[in-house]
Amino acid sequence: MLSHLECAKCGARYPIELRNVCDCGRSLLARYKMQHARKPDARLPGMWRYESLLPDRIPVTLGEGWTPLLEAPSLARELGVKRVWIKDEAANPTGSFKARGMAAAVTMAKALGATDLCVPSAGNAGSACAAYAARAGLRATVYLPKDAPDANVREVRAAGARLVRVAGTIADAAARMRHDMKRRPMYDVSTLKEPYRVEGKKTMGFEIAEQLGWRLPTAILYPAGGGTGVIGLWKAWQEMHELGWVRPPFPRMIAVQSNGCAPLVWAWRAEAEESEPWKNPRTIAAGLCVPKAFADWLILKILRESRGDAVAVTEASIRQSMRTLPAKTGVLFCPEGAACWAAARRLKWRPDDEVVVFNTGTGLKYLDLL
Repeated sequence: MLSHLECAKCGARYPIELRNVCDCGRSLLARYKMQHARKPDARLPGMWRYESLLPDRIPVTLGEGWTPLLEAPSLARELGVKRVWIKDEAANPTGSFKARGMAAAVTMAKALGATDLCVPSAGNAGSACAAYAARAGLRATVYLPKDAPDANVREVRAAGARLVRVAGTIADAAARMRHDMKRRPMYDVSTLKEPYRVEGKKTMGFEIAEQLGWRLPTAILYPAGGGTGVIGLWKAWQEMHELGWVRPPFPRMIAVQSNGCAPLVWAWRAEAEESEPWKNPRTIAAGLCVPKAFADWLILKILRESRGDAVAVTEASIRQSMRTLPAKTGVLFCPEGAACWAAARRLKWRPDDEVVVFNTGTGLKYLDLL
């Protein structure tokens, strides 16, 4: 059961209302009445089995969540570790992990009175926003870079959302959206500029723990563009620990980016509190083409707290991983997921490590890259 909203930076509290960010300009996180939390109800579908730690409104759902956690012995042998699992988010509606966040965000937006949504996206978040807005009976405007994957463009149009194509990156798309919002009232569901996409993403952490018998792996490799998933996973570990469902140590969080757009990696190496905007970002992994994450300071804080790392991989290694992983695992990886495997192969591991590699979307949207 929701209690209030809390600023991730200054700690200011707000009631449950239609709000984007704190007065200080930072991200808000949803907090719960933890005394009412309970273990998941397996009778409920998908991610809503964790209903007591999710927004307590009538869900806008397409069946998101409870995706496979696939053990991959061949990958474990290649890394020389105890176990490797693939958390395969391709099974979600609209084919990616973005469905989780948008399910929660659109649920609360509708419940709190929003009628017209907007989002800038590199691709998959736009597809998910369009689909869930259609499910909720809301209007949506999606701002996509002109080089966004064709599959996402077609998905947005098919779901009936208004599509605006913008030259440049997701940052340019966001700038165009902010300009349009001055003339047309719309509710912004951008990454970490509303409180509930994190809530949907954190269910990935709940699922990993439950699928492993309420224990946690050694490390998580996660593709970090906007970084909502990194924050959501860490929030899940903290909530489960508070409830006594899991015990520390928490997994090492390893943020993965492309060397064509690696602002978090450079900030990590420089031991900086925030990243600098990446100039001329270029990568085949559209979800990683984010010049500067809105809550980069929080992502970097989590990496430090988890004794984690930030790794940039080459475009060539992403392509190679996309082409070789299906024969090793049976899973057709998206570019962002393939980047995680490329990063795993670069790192040093201990024989007793247990590693989760995220595949955040279906490779079927990127057949041209194969």
